[in-house]
Amino acid sequence: MIVLGIILMIIGFIAGIAPLWTIGIILLIVGVILSLLGSAGRPVGGRKYWY
Repeated sequence: MIVLGIILMIIGFIAGIAPLWTIGIILLIVGVILSLLGSAGRPVGGRKYWY
């Protein structure tokens, strides 16, 4: 999710499409939060590991 957010941010910035930039930022933030929760050992969404 973090990689997808970065890709959308880059595409949105280069193409000048604001919604892609916004969606990229949101996906990046959600990905970082899920990564932090997962590394802390907390189950996220009822699953302890996401493969």
